[in-house]
Amino acid sequence: MHIIPAIDLLDGEVVRLKKGDYDQKTVYSDDPVSFANEFKEAGFNHIHVVDLNGAREGVFVNLKKISEIITQTGLSVQSGGGVRTYEDAETLLEAGVSKVVCSSMPVKNPEGWQKLVELNDGRHAILGLDIKDGKMAYAGWKETADGDPFEFLRKLSSQGLKEILCTDISRDGMLTGVNQDLYKHIKNEFPDIYIIASGGVADKSDFEKLMENKIQAVVVGRAFYENFVTLEDMLEAHSSAG
Repeated sequence: MHIIPAIDLLDGEVVRLKKGDYDQKTVYSDDPVSFANEFKEAGFNHIHVVDLNGAREGVFVNLKKISEIITQTGLSVQSGGGVRTYEDAETLLEAGVSKVVCSSMPVKNPEGWQKLVELNDGRHAILGLDIKDGKMAYAGWKETADGDPFEFLRKLSSQGLKEILCTDISRDGMLTGVNQDLYKHIKNEFPDIYIIASGGVADKSDFEKLMENKIQAVVVGRAFYENFVTLEDMLEAHSSAG
């Protein structure tokens, strides 16, 4: 399993939201590069960065900050928020992002999404499978798609999708523990898809349970920021999983 430290950017600051609510934010830093450097110095080489302004407004607001993280730290970065077209994805890739996380584009612009999936054999595309009240949410989690999200996942899987970042929105930023049943269900249904769990990490026992369920990766944000897990906890799980 891989532990992926997370940095969420809103107006250039490192923040976390509760359940995706922009009115419930906590600001942790106004210097994202220093934050990212802390992860690099600890031994991580890949992080997750979200442009929350972009997710809400559909326009990249924090691209300069994301570019600075990449150029000044040398970290590999997966990023999303505001990706509505293939050209948006190209903009992130040209800025040095290694993988683009999309939730809106697969729903609203399937042609552009498929073009991204077909680029370099799918290595740059991550589906943001964000679950809200049993539906797939997108556009900064303000809208939900009709239909069963797992049927949607089945369709995309048949079209070449290889990797998902799945968030239980009801747990995101809440420190209530990861929805193990959700990830176990996805793993059983889609054993060939690389799964990144997200939302709700409360302590290092969540890492152990995810590893037991053979989940390949997990994003860690608020639990680290507020000292519920340490960098040592994260590295121990990261390294013990190879």
